[in-house]
Amino acid sequence: MLYKSLLAATLVMFTPSVNAQEKGTLKKKPVSQPLVKHIYTADPSAHVFNGRIYIYPSHDVEAGVKENDNGDHFDMRDYHILSMDSIGGKITDHGVALDKNDIPWAGRQLWAPDAAYKNGTYYLYFPIKDKQDIFRIGVATAQTPTGPFKAEKEPIKGSFSIDPAVFKDTDGSYYMYFGGIWGGQLQHWNDHKYDPAAKLKNKNEQAILPRVAKLSADMKSFTEEARNIQILDETGKPFLESNNDKRFFEAAWMHKYKGKYYFSYSTGDTHYICYAIGNSPYGPFTYKGVVLNPVEGWTNHHSIVEIKEKWYIFYHDVQLSGKTHLRNVKVAELRYEADGTIQTINPYQ
Repeated sequence: MLYKSLLAATLVMFTPSVNAQEKGTLKKKPVSQPLVKHIYTADPSAHVFNGRIYIYPSHDVEAGVKENDNGDHFDMRDYHILSMDSIGGKITDHGVALDKNDIPWAGRQLWAPDAAYKNGTYYLYFPIKDKQDIFRIGVATAQTPTGPFKAEKEPIKGSFSIDPAVFKDTDGSYYMYFGGIWGGQLQHWNDHKYDPAAKLKNKNEQAILPRVAKLSADMKSFTEEARNIQILDETGKPFLESNNDKRFFEAAWMHKYKGKYYFSYSTGDTHYICYAIGNSPYGPFTYKGVVLNPVEGWTNHHSIVEIKEKWYIFYHDVQLSGKTHLRNVKVAELRYEADGTIQTINPYQ
């Protein structure tokens, strides 16, 4: 197991140089600045543990892999965990929390993670391709929120695809939401079996659906086979693949507000973070609108969390590099209307 850095680097909020903007990295003025600049980070899953904010992001690197639709150029190899006392405060990088070389079953591409806490143990959930190049979801444990984390010897049975997001309901139950099409391989999974010949949907077919499964008491397995999550329009109809400004692509997240379940996600090729509301953690969820308009760069991936009676969205763009696979995490305040809908955030002015 890799050891955690003995000296965690304390970093201040970063303001990009005028030179970076002059080079055309940004087309518009951003409403938020990158949280750190010493490494590239993306896909931030934020949580509050013991009164402190912890961010579990992907760690982007320049792997020298040619870009393609399968995302092979996103060849991440470890995780760094960030933390801060408050929004706008100093950021601490706690060093390497988990390396792919310390995951017994892993092959390549350590993508977007999430974390959870239960009964004195912290759990880090992560997708990575196995040695057959199929994405599975694994779990690692630690006694502190910053690790280092020790991975289980096998992936979670019945898990597949990418982007695990773990939600704790008010009754103490935990659920994992996951899935992503294209490079995330969700299109290959039908009836819980991997079909390498399965294809993406045609525009007039019903869109591929995200998945959810309840976690067991030990947080290391599912209590059930993963279920489809229905996302419906205002008339109760499911989205077609042609509704790619509203249908699910990747980056599932769940939060609860005033007794309602808010399922949010990325539309991928149209670059929106959208949300839908339901009365159960299993759905169905009715589409309500856009949380975050498109950012600079191809991807976006977010988390939504309440901190000191305010709500925030953590997300990423490519302000620092201008390159799709070298991203930086950000945060912005999120606001609700009186009817519970979310005000759309524009990431640039």
